[in-house]
Amino acid sequence: MKRLICAILLAVCVSGVMAQVYVESKIDSIEILIGEQTGLTLSVTARNGAKVVMPSYQPSEYITPGVEVLSHTDADTSHLDNGLVKITKKYTLTSFDEKLYYLPPMTVTVDGKRYKSKNLALKVLTVPVDTLHPEKFFPPKGVQNNPFMWSEMEPAFWLSVLFVLVCVVAYYLWTRLKENKPVIARVRIIKKVPPHQKALTEIEQIKSEKMSASEDQKTYYTRLTGVLRTYIKERFGFNAMEMTSSEIIDRLQREGDRKMTEELKELFTTADLVKFAKYSTLINENDANLVNAVEFINTTKIDNQPTVERVEPKLTDTDKRSIRSRSALKLSIAVLVAAAVVLLVVVAYQVYLLIL
Repeated sequence: MKRLICAILLAVCVSGVMAQVYVESKIDSIEILIGEQTGLTLSVTARNGAKVVMPSYQPSEYITPGVEVLSHTDADTSHLDNGLVKITKKYTLTSFDEKLYYLPPMTVTVDGKRYKSKNLALKVLTVPVDTLHPEKFFPPKGVQNNPFMWSEMEPAFWLSVLFVLVCVVAYYLWTRLKENKPVIARVRIIKKVPPHQKALTEIEQIKSEKMSASEDQKTYYTRLTGVLRTYIKERFGFNAMEMTSSEIIDRLQREGDRKMTEELKELFTTADLVKFAKYSTLINENDANLVNAVEFINTTKIDNQPTVERVEPKLTDTDKRSIRSRSALKLSIAVLVAAAVVLLVVVAYQVYLLIL
């Protein structure tokens, strides 16, 4: 009876929250000069699926006498928690008369019911003009003659052109160098961690973070199934990362122990319910799924796998030509960069002499 009463109260609270509608309006700047523009943002928070009708204005239509609506954006919808959505629309306002304007509340219709935003204010200021001293107003200035002669500017100009050409050639060689991948001609010893050790280490990390007792069950099952998918891919040789849970189970049932696969199927089913159906699990259920994952790994692991791998590259004639080509490209780029730096210094010095 206590559980039934709690469930009824929770349903009433959730339905009450989902039924609430919030209408909010705000203006970017409450003071503008004549002819300037400002933005007015109107947002509505309602339940998902509600029919929301927001005010719409034609270009140059007045929201209030003296304040024009130049344009408005389309409604932008963002999803919130508890089945709510937030719909936002922005209006661009302007005015050409100096005055303090009262912006009336904007009306929004949600499922046939009208809601109003708060009222706003907009102050329009004029540009101060000193009309008592007209002698201080000056006409536009004429075009000044070029103080430099072409003979003085010609060296700097042609050196600048040469600098640009050098930079273009250097950039082209650099792109060629990026396309010509380097050839690694050295022996490498790669340490390999067996798939089961890697998976068990990551599961121990999940256990140390106490994620099975966390309220964020979606993250817990996402990490746990991700570890299992990676292990299955490396252990059994098929791409479990791109397969659904049912496809993975069907493939494993053809290759492994059916009882162990049934326990893994229960784990994947619970994970899918948590991630996609917002299913809530108990702590002991999370712990049991963690144990099943560890047992599956221990049952299917392969012992005595090599832990290191020696990689000895073999250079072909193509690789040797590629190495020589990369060396020539690097040398050419270095020479061009040095030449570009010298040209830049010379051009800067020529311009400095012209300014003096």
